[in-house]
Amino acid sequence: MAGAARQGIAEAHRIVVKVGSSSLTTASGGLDADRVDALVDVLAKSRSGGEREIVLVSSGAIAAGLSPLGLRRRPKDLARQQAAASVGQGLLVARYTASFARYGVRVGQVLLTSDDMARRAHHRNASRTLDQLLAMGALPVVNENDTVATDEIRFGDNDRLAALVAHLVRADLLVLLSDVDGLYDGDPAKPGTARISEVTGPADIAHVQIGSAGKAGVGTGGMVTKVEAARIAASAGIPVVLTSASQAADALAGRDTGTYFHRTGRRTADRLLWLQYASEPQGALTLDDGAVRAVVEGRKSLLPAGIAAVEGDFTAGDPVELRDTAGRPVARGLVNFDAKELPQLLGRSTRELARELGPAYEREVVHRDDLALLHG
Repeated sequence: MAGAARQGIAEAHRIVVKVGSSSLTTASGGLDADRVDALVDVLAKSRSGGEREIVLVSSGAIAAGLSPLGLRRRPKDLARQQAAASVGQGLLVARYTASFARYGVRVGQVLLTSDDMARRAHHRNASRTLDQLLAMGALPVVNENDTVATDEIRFGDNDRLAALVAHLVRADLLVLLSDVDGLYDGDPAKPGTARISEVTGPADIAHVQIGSAGKAGVGTGGMVTKVEAARIAASAGIPVVLTSASQAADALAGRDTGTYFHRTGRRTADRLLWLQYASEPQGALTLDDGAVRAVVEGRKSLLPAGIAAVEGDFTAGDPVELRDTAGRPVARGLVNFDAKELPQLLGRSTRELARELGPAYEREVVHRDDLALLHG
């Protein structure tokens, strides 16, 4: 099974490659030109035949901006992170532009926030831009827009961003590059541990204690975020290879390196993937038993009549969590009403509300097309 799967990697047409800060920077935090060039060498050669398209999701903007601003380590406050990203993003893209130019490859910068995945118009525009760049022979370099992203609209790490981008561009493969050459059944620094060659589903690694191996001082991710990103992509029908940046060429060639995650599901809507894995609920709705059955088993929209309680301060369009009467989360959705509007609607039919308050209230609180079920 593993051999056939790896053969499929070699035949993948559209690939998203994610690289972390620790694979691009020096110990002091500045960009390492040799490391950048080494990665570019691999990516440019992989697409040189014209049969492959590559989207690069690259961390490193904040890390690249530390030294020029006189910062010795990654700041904890958002304002200085944004300042470092503002300086570092230009340096990062300039380095990629110069390095890919050696192969005659044009680079296009695409900066995203999680809001761009949530809102239909935004993610449609992002998809169109990426598709057009690829069609014109350019190589998109994607990063989170750290200069404007706030805590409420951050992806949290570029591993998760890469999984969502892979879904957005309908990729055939996601490659996550780190400073660790795969997932191990224990601490890779200790003797006796072994690399896990392939993962066919969550049960394969249920016994593995996944720590923060691979977490670097200039980055935000770790092995936990990489495995979670692999799970997100695999559940959306995209196989994943997790390995080190130094083994990128072997990974793209389909050789036995790193950990291969088999696809476990099928493609779903982009905003639903964001809702399920990357959104930050701004409030919660408690559903009665009938509404839980309708939403979870019947895949129905959530109507006012099925809501028992409202928590939080949210506005129409925000993500909210849907809970059962025991407080267990069962779904997330984009709500169609402000929090202050909902109390007067609870337990009432849409027909009654339309008759009393007007036709604007004859609609779902959360439409089924904007609702993602939570499993486990």
